[in-house]
Amino acid sequence: MNTLKILVLEDHPVQQLLVLEQLQRLGVVAPLAAFDGTCALELLRSRGAADIVLCDLQMAGMDGLEFLRRASEEQLVRAVILYSLIEPDLRRAVLQMISLHGLIVLGDVGKPAELAALQAMLELYQLRHYQQPPAPPPRRFDPVNRQELLRGVEQGQFVSYYQPKFDLQQATCRGAEVLVRWLHPQRGVLAPAAFLAELEAEGLLDRVFHQQLDQSMALQRRLLDQGEELELAFNLMPRQLACSDIVGHIRQALERHQVPPHLLSFEITEVGLVQAPAISLENLVRLRMMKCNLAIDDFGAGYSSLQRLCELPFNQIKLDAHFVRELVRQPRCRAVVGASLALASSLEMCLVVEGVETQLERRLLLDMGCVLGQGYWYARPMSESELLAWPRRAPEQLSQQAP
Repeated sequence: MNTLKILVLEDHPVQQLLVLEQLQRLGVVAPLAAFDGTCALELLRSRGAADIVLCDLQMAGMDGLEFLRRASEEQLVRAVILYSLIEPDLRRAVLQMISLHGLIVLGDVGKPAELAALQAMLELYQLRHYQQPPAPPPRRFDPVNRQELLRGVEQGQFVSYYQPKFDLQQATCRGAEVLVRWLHPQRGVLAPAAFLAELEAEGLLDRVFHQQLDQSMALQRRLLDQGEELELAFNLMPRQLACSDIVGHIRQALERHQVPPHLLSFEITEVGLVQAPAISLENLVRLRMMKCNLAIDDFGAGYSSLQRLCELPFNQIKLDAHFVRELVRQPRCRAVVGASLALASSLEMCLVVEGVETQLERRLLLDMGCVLGQGYWYARPMSESELLAWPRRAPEQLSQQAP
């Protein structure tokens, strides 16, 4: 903590003194302090930007709201811990406002701040944001053209990558989501954002999807021959789901590779199902009749998730990563996770929590009763060769962390 530069913005002398003492107990060296927004801005302009500001909101002169807006505009603050007595619903709105200003929201410690909560937020900042090398500037490429895309498809440059899903308790692999990457001969490994829209616009998305099915089911067959089952989940876009022949292609791939249908899952975003045509609903039913699994992806990110759960034949829920990112600092997000878990249990569905990145998040989810997760805490997307070499059964370094 001794390298963090922290500012306390608090107009009450006793409260300011208390939090300064707490910071010093946590190892923060010479934290800065100001009694109003105007003084805080002047202090940061002269002393340099702060990593974190503990910010009260109600004070004479420039209040905390105006200070945060101005500090963001001048890039004088990187992250914020809210330190206020205003009503909880107002604090939640302020946290959203802080995020919209482009500042990192570490949480809300209330007043007076509890030492353990304050320590957890400082550690979170150090873990995720502090002393990280600046991101390299995005690589600029000319837009890909049809010939380049066709050449990539014909030469097998589009390949499957796999991001494991894991058992939160045992830290063991329980399946994987299939992602597409373009192994471009000049540009290196490209993520979908660089080519997916172009593939769809050129009518090549289905060909790449069929290649993914074959690549991934061949992997499943290889593992089955070795006595290992690995459930794989494929993402379906709205236009693909509306194709009359998609179920036939999937059935043929299953027969070709002799893979049991229950080892296939198809993830569809709730947003992609808004005003879905009848053929899309028919295909969903046919996939379930074949014993494939269906997951509603990014659950909670759309506006009619509950309605879609009632109407459509899903048997899995993937909870949007936003709720895990806010798990530590937002009680309402913890409530949403708990409610989603209870809902999935009542509907006899499997719940997968996306975006698990830290040991703290994992432990909180375990305490709430969550079973399955996905995220960088366990594994990043990897190629087929990396997946085969990766310890899918009880990785020693992870299982030792299990409580």
